[in-house]
Amino acid sequence: MKQGSFTSRHIGPRASQVSSMLEMININSISDLMEKTIPANIRRNPLNIGEGMSESEFLAHIEELGSKNILNHNFIGLGYYPTITPPVILRNVLENPGWYTAYTPYQAEIAQGRLEALLNFQTMVSDLTGMEIANASLLDEGTAAAEAMIMFYNTRSRAAAKAGVNKCFVDEDTYPQTLDVLETRAKYLGIELVVADFKQTKLDDTYFAALVQYPSGKGEVRDYQFFAEACQNLGIKVGVATDLMALALLKAPGDWGADAVYGNSQRFGVPMGYGGPHAAVFATKESYKRNIPGRIIGVSQDRLGQVGYRMALQTREQHIRRDKATSNICTAQALLAVMASMYAVYHGQEGVKAIAQKIHQDTASLYNALKKGGYELQYDQFFDTVNITGLDSDEWRKKCDDHGVNLGFLPDGSISISLFEGMNEGHVAALEKLFDIKLEEASSIDLKECERTTDFMTHEVFQTYRSETEMMRYMKRLENKDLSLVHSMIQLGSCTMKLNAAAELMPITMPEWANLHPFASLDQAKGYQEMLETLKKDLAEVTGFADVSLQPNSGAQGEYTGLLVIRAYHEARGESHRNICLIPSSAHGTNPASAVMAGMKVVVV
Repeated sequence: MKQGSFTSRHIGPRASQVSSMLEMININSISDLMEKTIPANIRRNPLNIGEGMSESEFLAHIEELGSKNILNHNFIGLGYYPTITPPVILRNVLENPGWYTAYTPYQAEIAQGRLEALLNFQTMVSDLTGMEIANASLLDEGTAAAEAMIMFYNTRSRAAAKAGVNKCFVDEDTYPQTLDVLETRAKYLGIELVVADFKQTKLDDTYFAALVQYPSGKGEVRDYQFFAEACQNLGIKVGVATDLMALALLKAPGDWGADAVYGNSQRFGVPMGYGGPHAAVFATKESYKRNIPGRIIGVSQDRLGQVGYRMALQTREQHIRRDKATSNICTAQALLAVMASMYAVYHGQEGVKAIAQKIHQDTASLYNALKKGGYELQYDQFFDTVNITGLDSDEWRKKCDDHGVNLGFLPDGSISISLFEGMNEGHVAALEKLFDIKLEEASSIDLKECERTTDFMTHEVFQTYRSETEMMRYMKRLENKDLSLVHSMIQLGSCTMKLNAAAELMPITMPEWANLHPFASLDQAKGYQEMLETLKKDLAEVTGFADVSLQPNSGAQGEYTGLLVIRAYHEARGESHRNICLIPSSAHGTNPASAVMAGMKVVVV
């Protein structure tokens, strides 16, 4: 093994330990052990995969690969925005093994620091959305929307369930990636999705839920008050996809009739990272506390009467009800939720409001300049996005490429421009040159009935840590209350053990990897594409499969995806009736839950 090789540093055990273990089991070598334990007909050796690298070789390789990604000025929006990660959070949380190697917080007594940070996350989300309870995060916005739909479906009244009420309305101006997830989830649960314009759809008692986006997918700020009241009169539950930053200025959905609110906390200091991971938010009414997916952190007391945090509600039904489970959620985006919560703690209500106000004022300046320049704008109520109609999309795509600018090209032919925290002179100059306009300082656009009038994040924790030193000490205090790999090996076995080497994690804070928008054109993401294709090829070689999907964002989602592939296989052969899934009683709880979500009948063996 060459000096400085990755394996010599990171893949144990050491040679002396190997010798003593082999001696203990009376085997001569690792090769002999493999031959005796793995049948010859399934051993695959040698594998046709790339050569291993040392850490320095890997870092040179990843920098070269990253240089193939092109970072245009990104104004695409659609749920992903450039943001500023406060350096005190970047260095002390994201780049700190005391936070990123900690085990998923199943054991409260060794996770008090993270549980406090996640409680802060829940408080922030609950305050901004105007809802009574929030969970400690979900995987992403699309799956959070699906969880809301399924929660409403499973909590229909007995009469509605008996009558077969299975229609879910989704406003057509919802993010396309969210619509895709909703369509997949609905199909296998027998839910009929009706995607249409909320202003023109007549709802009736054949619907159990209605889902809208606020601000809309194109960025329009809409007053949904009357729509929500009409839904309530019909017993239809209202789900709202939203933007936490926008809610610093917009009336909270809980104040105008939402039953569940979900979205993404990405713009609270978490880089875009070509699409994630980011912590989704999910908030709802107290009456749904037994049905909410994911985890809720609660405050309790220890035996000495001191404050203690615990996972008060983990409905996670797959561990309890198994074959009757309604969700396979068994985890949270804890590290990213901690980052977002620390961003809220560091900025407080005043800081977050000021950031949102600056984004909104910049957008008002752009709106006025475009209007003055003769462009046709689709709406006049917005937070951070303006939408232009009447332009030739093909012509403007080329124009954008020439100017190094990314805009949102939408299916209806309109073009959206979304602004963000950290807009600088370079961004302004790029827009002025592209559209041949001049941006001048403007006051905010009147948000009419949708303007926020209530406070948020009033808890002491959001008012205390304003200097970097205070913030650093607070994060270190919480870090010291957790068990991570900086303290010891973690005894629990898990699919979420954080044994990543520091070198492997370096790219997540390199701008070429961290600041790429997921909807940037493929020719701007050649480094990412090359990395992903190599990974797929190597995984296919190792597993012996023809191809590999890299889409699922958790083990449980991968399990669900695999079951859908199996269902599609049977359907393609005209055998869609084959829907029974045999699952051992010893299997992990997500197994039967995923099968139920895939529309299969679970038989425990």
